[in-house]
Amino acid sequence: MAIIEATGLTKRFGHVQAVDRLSFTVEAGHVAGFLGPNGAGKTTTLRMLLGLVRPEAGSATINGRAYAELPDPLRQVGAVLEASSFHPGRTARNHLRIEALVAGIDAARVDVVLDLVGLTDAADRRVRGFSLGMRQRLSLATALLGEPAVLILDEPTNGLDPEGVRWLRDLVRGLAAAGTAVLVSSHILAEVAQTVDSVIIINHGRVVMQAPIAELTATARLEDVFLGLTSSSDGI
Repeated sequence: MAIIEATGLTKRFGHVQAVDRLSFTVEAGHVAGFLGPNGAGKTTTLRMLLGLVRPEAGSATINGRAYAELPDPLRQVGAVLEASSFHPGRTARNHLRIEALVAGIDAARVDVVLDLVGLTDAADRRVRGFSLGMRQRLSLATALLGEPAVLILDEPTNGLDPEGVRWLRDLVRGLAAAGTAVLVSSHILAEVAQTVDSVIIINHGRVVMQAPIAELTATARLEDVFLGLTSSSDGI
């Protein structure tokens, strides 16, 4: 059963067609890579899924409902769209405590997610001193506070070193094994090819291909398609 479903999503900003009749699905316990060159429409699509941008046509649902209609949405959907929306004077622990309080989540969950993302030793440091990679980890901890069944990640490896990328891969696979539906976007094929079960490749706001990763890597089609998009994107 599809947990995440986009049907005919369309969005234009002025003269720019950001997303054009985009449709795809992601099932529970499944990691889907949302791939495409920079400017392909990935972030706009994710923002429509999360109710942050209103589509001009089509629909985006999670568990059959628009995000705005979900009861206790923070317990159902965790999202990482950027790693800079923190108060610089707060510690990581206090940031998470506030988020848990707002969402009605048991404060004991704070230490659990700090450990899960490897920030226990930095929990009482102020965020202003965090590297980009540490901010990414804190964003992920925030997303996981409510133990959501859906996780949406936009370029989550930004700022992570190779060890951090491997750690994220293992974490995502572990969450999927426990039944979480994960949608992870990237413009770098190598970062997600070893993590995902399937790929949704888009360009100019349209789906170019959606297929299981095993099928595409077996025929070498994935790299060919992705290289073709990158070479034709004029650097966007």
